[in-house]
Amino acid sequence: MKTLILITLFLAALPAAAQTYPSRPIRLVVAFPPGGSVDAVARQVAPPLAESLGQPVVVENRSGASGNIGTEFAARSRPDGYTLLIHTIPFVANAYLYTKMPYDSLADFAPVSLLCSSPAVLIVNPKVPARSVAELIALARSKPGALNYSAAGAGTNPHIAGELFNMLGNVDIVAVQYKGGGPALVAVLGGEVGITFQNISEAVPQVNSGRVRARGDEHQARRGAAHPAVSRRFAQMGLDVIASTPEEFAAHLKEESDNWGRVIRERRMRVE
Repeated sequence: MKTLILITLFLAALPAAAQTYPSRPIRLVVAFPPGGSVDAVARQVAPPLAESLGQPVVVENRSGASGNIGTEFAARSRPDGYTLLIHTIPFVANAYLYTKMPYDSLADFAPVSLLCSSPAVLIVNPKVPARSVAELIALARSKPGALNYSAAGAGTNPHIAGELFNMLGNVDIVAVQYKGGGPALVAVLGGEVGITFQNISEAVPQVNSGRVRARGDEHQARRGAAHPAVSRRFAQMGLDVIASTPEEFAAHLKEESDNWGRVIRERRMRVE
């Protein structure tokens, strides 16, 4: 059963004067709060990127609205290559979730590299009487609308993953929104809800402790990501280094936009 695919995106405006670039510090905008997996990726990439470019790379968290706040900030920055954005699935999904968007994901940014991807796990509280994905689907089908899953806010990765699960499994589990991935995970640990979808790097400690059960996974600045120390750290976090070319990344963005747009339309997901 496919669950959430976490995609970390690395975008930048085009340098205005490539021959002198960079001549001052670079800002790396993270569209999510400190402490999460996207923030961790940014802070691993920043030091080797700064070393390679010969200028400081400053990580700046601007979170909110499923990444829209940080993305709009980056879109409104001068197109000189000194503001970079690191993001995940909502970068392309938000265009389908929100009625009005202050930026165009595919037109207002120049793709640099798909840095890495990560498996996500379907996490189930031990009190839920399902020992496998098949059993969970059967349980959900027997009780339409009775099972809940926690999400980190409307339009976030766990929310989209839950609706993908609904669509592929032909079931109806109901999203309960929390303010962030941490509270969403705590809700499952405490039994407030039975299910969530979590990045593997954040889920492994809880699974190993026996507090929750994992049920299924699916894998989906090149210089920084390819740095040996960063690659080792990404492996420890459960991330697969990709470090694509800009051309490969642009094609991937288009494909992801089409795929997640189909899920969002079929599930009639909207964020007001």
